[in-house]
Amino acid sequence: MYNFRTDLASERRDIYKKASNKQGEIDGIESEKEEIDENIKVEKVKIINENGEKAIGKPQGNYITIDVKNLKIAQEDEINKASEVLSNELKKILDAHIDKQGEVLVVGLGNIYVTPDSLGPKVINEIDVTRHIINYLPQYVEEGTRTVSAIAPGVLGTTGIETVEILKGIVDNIHPKLVIVIDALASRSIERISSTVQLSDTGIVPGAGVGNTRSEISIKTLGIPVVAIGIPTVVETAVLVNDSLDLFIEKLQDEAKSNDYLNRLREEDNYEEIKEALIPKDYNLIVTPKEIDSLIENMKEIVSRGINGSL
Repeated sequence: MYNFRTDLASERRDIYKKASNKQGEIDGIESEKEEIDENIKVEKVKIINENGEKAIGKPQGNYITIDVKNLKIAQEDEINKASEVLSNELKKILDAHIDKQGEVLVVGLGNIYVTPDSLGPKVINEIDVTRHIINYLPQYVEEGTRTVSAIAPGVLGTTGIETVEILKGIVDNIHPKLVIVIDALASRSIERISSTVQLSDTGIVPGAGVGNTRSEISIKTLGIPVVAIGIPTVVETAVLVNDSLDLFIEKLQDEAKSNDYLNRLREEDNYEEIKEALIPKDYNLIVTPKEIDSLIENMKEIVSRGINGSL
């Protein structure tokens, strides 16, 4: 299996195709793209058999990637539009797994004190929870309201408890029909940092994208469907250098300074070579943009509104 170092199924698919010089679709994978408007695009990747699983290292299921351009300067109407797209895609996944009144537990993974990892806990603060009202003040609840609960369980380093262990205890006691998990992801593209949302119905392995793999959170470990919502907030230095090299070569080509070597270099994925050069000196850092605070705030609004709208 390739060292993808990304959590995004669409990126893994593209990396595999480029590395294996494959022109058509990968055996065991179906995909489609949709352009909502000039700033929002949706790509759906469905892994349908073991061949697809082995090719990109992701379990069988559905992966929906929503790309939002210019998020740093997004206005209220653009944030609302992105949240509507997320809500519509999430509704389709929910409808495929539970009924309209099925109880949902929303989980925000991450460390609220580390900005690139704070998205999950921040989203939880914005979720419209109803379980306590339905249980204790039912007279104030509209009939047919879905039961929703939410939690930000913290991280292993501060709790000493694996997240899946905490969630097992909650699931065994309150018996939700489905879990929605929100987490920060790693990407292989600087363009995707806090401008991409990935939805999947296969669960999540926290920390996998940055080499800090924790226990899997999925139907296998919890016994109920797990829908994951992930947003890339970091990349490796090797990714940054590789993308910067591509941009530099592209600039030279635009200025008519191209040659056969630059063309060949531009077509290759130099990530592994760059990573090998950086690792001995401990320079392969995990990096995030300086605007991460505002990007997280915008993503928090998109994700929380999208979840609330779908529930």
